[in-house]
Amino acid sequence: MGNSALKAHLETAQKTGVFQLTGKGLTEFPEDLQKLTSNLRTIDLSNNKIELLPPLIGKFSFLKSLILNNNKLTALPEELCKLKKLETLHLNGNHLRQLPAAFGQLAALKTLSLSGNQLRTVPTQLSGLRHLDVVDLSKNQIQNVPDTVGELQAIELNLNQNQISQISVQISHCPRLKVLRLEENCLELSMLPQSILSDSQISLLAVEGNLFEIKKLRELDGYDKYMERFTATKKKFA
Repeated sequence: MGNSALKAHLETAQKTGVFQLTGKGLTEFPEDLQKLTSNLRTIDLSNNKIELLPPLIGKFSFLKSLILNNNKLTALPEELCKLKKLETLHLNGNHLRQLPAAFGQLAALKTLSLSGNQLRTVPTQLSGLRHLDVVDLSKNQIQNVPDTVGELQAIELNLNQNQISQISVQISHCPRLKVLRLEENCLELSMLPQSILSDSQISLLAVEGNLFEIKKLRELDGYDKYMERFTATKKKFA
């Protein structure tokens, strides 16, 4: 892509606050974007070949949405955590194994999408994020869900298509968790905490494709309580 094309994109972005350049084979984050640190609200560089996010990402202090799906990122810089206004972060289809230590400082974050990476656990940093609504960790290599999940503020947690065989009972303490997706994992029925059914806020539990028959779920203590929540929620959205 020539400089003139990039210049045109930059000029548009200066007016709109949106810089979108997808599927152009970019191997690095365009440094020229630095000129727009105070203008940009949205950056979308999906479907490129970017391997590194430079530290200068921390300068985009008004950024609300950062979308980097389907690139080649293996790590994220700590500077990313300075984006105090960031509400949406989409990093699906990269090679991330962990999140920066200071990730919990992204205080405004509402939607986090990390589907199709190489995470092995639910990142503990997520527990500090007070405004999280949706967390997508599907298609990773997560094997267990740790105790820290009990502090997660999300409304929806997607853990489909991992290798989960253990879940902390603390998940039933999540104050806002309504939707829990655990399809296509390695769960035995005995490893599913019954308190998810009997004593949680969860009103949609998706567990198809594990190591038990769905009808067995109905035999567990607390299933009727879960169904009350499920039905009440369905009525609300009907």
